[in-house]
Amino acid sequence: MRVMITGALGRLGGRLVELMRATHDVTGVDIDEFDITDPAATMQAVREAAPELVIHCAAMTDVDGCARNPDLAMRVNAYGTGNIALACQAVGAAMAYISSNEVFDGQKATPYLEYDPTNPINPYGYSKWAGEQAVRDALARFYIVRTSWLFAHGGRNFVQAILSRVRAGESLRVVTDEVAAPTYNDDLADAISALVQTGRYGVYHLVNEGSASRYDFARYVLDTAGYASTPIEPITLAEFGRPSQPPPYGTLRNFAAAELLGIRLRPWEAAVDAFLAREAVGETK
Repeated sequence: MRVMITGALGRLGGRLVELMRATHDVTGVDIDEFDITDPAATMQAVREAAPELVIHCAAMTDVDGCARNPDLAMRVNAYGTGNIALACQAVGAAMAYISSNEVFDGQKATPYLEYDPTNPINPYGYSKWAGEQAVRDALARFYIVRTSWLFAHGGRNFVQAILSRVRAGESLRVVTDEVAAPTYNDDLADAISALVQTGRYGVYHLVNEGSASRYDFARYVLDTAGYASTPIEPITLAEFGRPSQPPPYGTLRNFAAAELLGIRLRPWEAAVDAFLAREAVGETK
């Protein structure tokens, strides 16, 4: 299968390129090749690659940056996605769009299923939701994949931030009332790779099993990495204060992929263990 992967310089896109090249004809592209907010350039690039599938990972993922510049978030995450979708329509390609748990408002008391009503409450979530609509409007053959709280090797994410602050001798204040499923980038890439080979189009939640508050997540990372004696001050979202308001409860349930297709991601704690082992974090305390 000829596959184009956008955002190939990012952690998820890069991992997918590496993973899928073993069995598919893969073209990885990023901003150096074309700007997804440019309709003509996007159409030309997709026509030249002539993919059978486009996995669209490119996005503005700085959640607080989206809150500060919501127009840019819409240009990239909504209209940029729409440009990719229309180009897929033109060449007859299927599309996989990577979305977010932040399309939900976080008011549900149980994990969100794939077809629960969406109601984004911040500019990032709204722009990703609008991207979903653009895909639905243009295409019949699509995968919408929602995920949450990604952590990746070589990236800047919650795990690295917590460990960096501890090593720098800084104090930690972490919120207790924001809950979701921490998800390992490599596990997500494996799941997406398996999903797009099924031909079972639709909406999917792909996250590591279970859920945690930001506080619980940080505590587990420190305990596993050898910093069990390091204290964390529990605070609330209101006390923390940030440009973007996250959904307080953003846990996704992987029902469709797991129950219908047998695509399951391991518990998030096991994923953190594997991540830290590969980073050899526990060797330096």
